[in-house]
Amino acid sequence: MGIIWTIIIGFVAGIIAKFIMPGSNEPSGFIMTTILGIVGAFVASFLGQALGWYAPGEGAGLIGAVVGAIIVLVVWGMIAGRRRA
Repeated sequence: MGIIWTIIIGFVAGIIAKFIMPGSNEPSGFIMTTILGIVGAFVASFLGQALGWYAPGEGAGLIGAVVGAIIVLVVWGMIAGRRRA
C-alpha cells in the first residue's frame, strides 16, 4: 500500500508544484505532471529517510512530496535549458 499511496500523493504534489512554479522549461501535460509528482514524492521519501525525518518504509507526506516535485522541476529546468542553449 505504501507505493500506491506515494503515487497518489505524488500525483497531487505534481499538480501543486506546477501551479507554484509555472514556466516554459517545465514538462507539460497530464502524464508528465503525474510523473513529475511521483518522482518528486519518491525523491522526498528517499531524502527524508536518509536525513532521519521518516522511518524506514515510511513515505513523504504531501508537503514533502511537493518540495520533492519542485526540486525535480528545478533540475528539469536546468537540463532543458542546457539543451536549448
